[in-house]
This record gives sequence, structure tokens and C-alpha cells, in this order.
Amino acid sequence: MSDFWFYFNIGLDHVLDWKAYDHVLFLTVLTVPYLFRDWQRVLLLVSLFTLGHTLSLLLSVYNVVQVDRRLVEFLIPVTIFVAALYNIFTSGKGSKKDKLGLLLITALFFGLIHGLGFSSFFKQLTAHLDSKLLPLGEFALGIEASQIIVVFIVLVLSFIFQTIFRFSRRDWMMVISAVVIGMVIPMLISNYPW
Repeated sequence: MSDFWFYFNIGLDHVLDWKAYDHVLFLTVLTVPYLFRDWQRVLLLVSLFTLGHTLSLLLSVYNVVQVDRRLVEFLIPVTIFVAALYNIFTSGKGSKKDKLGLLLITALFFGLIHGLGFSSFFKQLTAHLDSKLLPLGEFALGIEASQIIVVFIVLVLSFIFQTIFRFSRRDWMMVISAVVIGMVIPMLISNYPW
């Protein structure tokens, strides 16, 4: 049972570590267009992100896929930048329901990229194990739990700012997405691989 909590906590820490806040930024721009009543859609997006994250870790741990770490470290902020830009250009332009298919595929794809960024650490962590599937599942549960925490916080903040402070949904999306872009640009510059 202690192994479960070990890998689960690593999953929690992976997302909630403030030194590596890229995950939180991505979840923020993924969640900011939605309200509490959209919780099922947000949960689906987050779960697909986790699935992609877990799949890329699985492929990497079993040496099916190997990608240059510098490229992955650059692509992670690119995914955040693209998601934030998408919010800015689509804010106030119709229902997200119409764009759900694209968002689901994008969340899965971005999860694949983010998972590759953690693969070398996870490989080292599980190198002594014959089977890495159970620890990977436990880690994925920790990831999912921490992502739900972040999503809940973003939804609460969205509720507060849109209800109490009377921000329009469009303005809220644009402001938060612009702030995230401002935080990601230095990451893009410092991780530029060429």
C-alpha cells in the first residue's frame, strides 16, 4: 500500500510543484473558458490530457518512443502558448460545444507532449522494477487528482470574478490567457532548442 501512495504523491507533486508551474498554466488555459455547469466537459478534457500524459510515459518507459529532451522542453511551453492564443481568438465567439472535438484531440496530443517531459525522471524512478504498469497507473491517479484540484481552483476563481466582480466571461478568458502568455514567453525563449 505504501508504494501506491509513493507514486500517487509523485503524481500530485508533479502537477502541484510551484517550481514547475507549466502544468498549472496549461490547466488554467484549458479550464478558464468554462463554468461549474460545464464540469463534465472539463473533466473529460483533463482526463484526456492525463491519458495522453500516461501513454507517452508508458511508451517512453518501455523505450518505444525517445524524443530529444530539449525539443520536449520547448514544446511544452508551445502547447501552453497555443492553448492561450486559442482562448484569446475564440473568446466570445460561440459555444465551446461546437469545438469540443478539436479540444479533445488537442488535450490528448498536448498530454502526450507533457508526458514526454517527465519521462526521463520516471524511467529512473522505476528502473529497478520489472513491471512499470502499476506504478504508472498510481502516478496517473495522482496526476488526475492534482489536476482536478487545479481545475476546481480555476473554476472557483472564475465564479468569483465573473459573479462578484462582474467580469464578462470573454474578458476573464482574455485577461487570464494574456497573463499566461506573458508567463510562457520567457519559457519559450529560455528553452529554444536551436
